[in-house]
Amino acid sequence: MHVKLRGALGIAVPVLLCSAFAVGAAALPASAKTWLDTALSASAVKAGTFGGAGLMAKSTTPANGNPDITLSGTGVTWSLHGTVTSGVTLSGNTISYSGLAASSAEIVADATDSAGNAEALEIEAAFAATNSIQVSGTPVTVSLSALADANSSGTVKFSATDSRSTNTISFAESSLPSGLPSANPLTYVGATAAPSTYDGVTVTATDSDGAVLNGTFALTVQADAVAGYGNMLNRFANGFDAYRQHQYAGAIVAGWPATQKDPATHFILDTGIHQGAYRFEYAPKGSASGLCVSDPGGGWGSDPLPDGLILTNCNTGPWQEFMPQSNGTLKNLATGLYVNPAGTGVQLRGGIAPTPWGGSSYAWTDYSNLTA
Repeated sequence: MHVKLRGALGIAVPVLLCSAFAVGAAALPASAKTWLDTALSASAVKAGTFGGAGLMAKSTTPANGNPDITLSGTGVTWSLHGTVTSGVTLSGNTISYSGLAASSAEIVADATDSAGNAEALEIEAAFAATNSIQVSGTPVTVSLSALADANSSGTVKFSATDSRSTNTISFAESSLPSGLPSANPLTYVGATAAPSTYDGVTVTATDSDGAVLNGTFALTVQADAVAGYGNMLNRFANGFDAYRQHQYAGAIVAGWPATQKDPATHFILDTGIHQGAYRFEYAPKGSASGLCVSDPGGGWGSDPLPDGLILTNCNTGPWQEFMPQSNGTLKNLATGLYVNPAGTGVQLRGGIAPTPWGGSSYAWTDYSNLTA
């Protein structure tokens, strides 16, 4: 919850902004069609299988007399994982050491197949003499299995099993539809992908040793068509604010600086039922709440002020629809009153005339253009 300090601190009025807050009905993207995702679901993951075999590491002594480690395995290419001891290098499938230290260290070598799946070898290495590296003990193979997904509350959660139980596993998706970022769980919150079923989405599980397992699945996106996601800002960068992030019918709508970090100032702009009208749905962090800005004309116990703006359950009535005027002001369709501010952090109200100081001039600003 953002903290409002208006009772303790004097709030300075920002310098007037320029074209980003140009007034007028043209500032609203009436014909733009974008999407706000409402749910995701996925088919079962079809996990790949590691295409290599016979992974091994053994001590060898080449013609130059400097003991090294030879890696073996079919259908793979080798790489060293993470930070390795200074002087340790890999060439092809040979691990060499150039140095004087007499010590030991763990080296992790990753074997990757042609499909990008990988298993890891944990190798205890001993540096017994100058330019000497040898295997100490038995190498341990690390692999991933049981890559799966689960649908829960409109999100998709991925899981996998690691043969080294102490390792951590991260997940990333690729070939996602535009507007949907990679994450685990894969979530619709704040996403803007078009509704459809997308085949061939890839999930990649990678553990802390570099073992990798890929899988594919079909992703179904549900989304609402919206005209925009952001806020209505006046000339002083104050926009609609769900007071104290209250999310219930009857919650006060105040004027407050709109930012990307403040979920109380996130709204969906949608076209109204009536020609030329717009509706504003509260959408903290991009998640539609089902509550819309309304001037119900009084009568709510939580709103004793006549024509104070509050959140009410979204519907098609005129109390939730606002008409942009040619001078940039907003009129409520039902009451015919202008949306007027009374100071930062104070409830917005309907008035028979706009404020004389210009605070009633509003323009839509997309989320990407809100203050970070």
